[in-house]
Amino acid sequence: MIYIVKAAAWCQITPSPANCGDIAGRERGNANDMDVEAGTYALGPRSGRLLVLTGRAGLGAKAGHDLTIEVTRWRGEAVVTPGDPAASRVSLEAETASMRVREGTGGVKPLTDSDRVEIEKNMREKVLMPDRHPTITFRSTRVEGDPEAFRVEGDLTIAGVTRPVAVDGAFAGGRARGRATVVQSEWGIRPYSAFFGALRLRDEVEVIFDVRLVPG
Repeated sequence: MIYIVKAAAWCQITPSPANCGDIAGRERGNANDMDVEAGTYALGPRSGRLLVLTGRAGLGAKAGHDLTIEVTRWRGEAVVTPGDPAASRVSLEAETASMRVREGTGGVKPLTDSDRVEIEKNMREKVLMPDRHPTITFRSTRVEGDPEAFRVEGDLTIAGVTRPVAVDGAFAGGRARGRATVVQSEWGIRPYSAFFGALRLRDEVEVIFDVRLVPG
């Protein structure tokens, strides 16, 4: 079964969705807007956004923040064949040193600029270690779907560990939107913690994307 992410739902999961009313209206008004033409499409920051959403866990969870982190340097390619989804393929490479904290919600106090700097420093030095692992890569192994919704299964490599992951999404208004759940410990990553473990990131993080399909 394919999990369909409609445009209206996308407006609820993005931190600062733009033109959500227009997107939802197009979705209701013209089903053909959800079709995608066969071709090769370039992916990257110029055509869309790649975000990581984190949550909190532990006894001190109320003191922390749910974070929206943006990957600012990434590139990829999608070969789309609507008539034969199995022939489609996707590849993506993201620079681990390019992750920036865009938003923090919840917590006892608002997230400050110094908090952002400290979080990004901890991500680099204690979690992602870009000097040793400069990129995160994804390569599709299976694609299925229809002109509206899709599922892409593939190999995700983080910190030198490769594991399978599934990406579910949909086409709407010339864009592709979707999400995947990544369990950090499955890639050998210990979720960051503070205060002797009383405050820590949840093991599961959500990776979401919203890209305009630009021919490569």
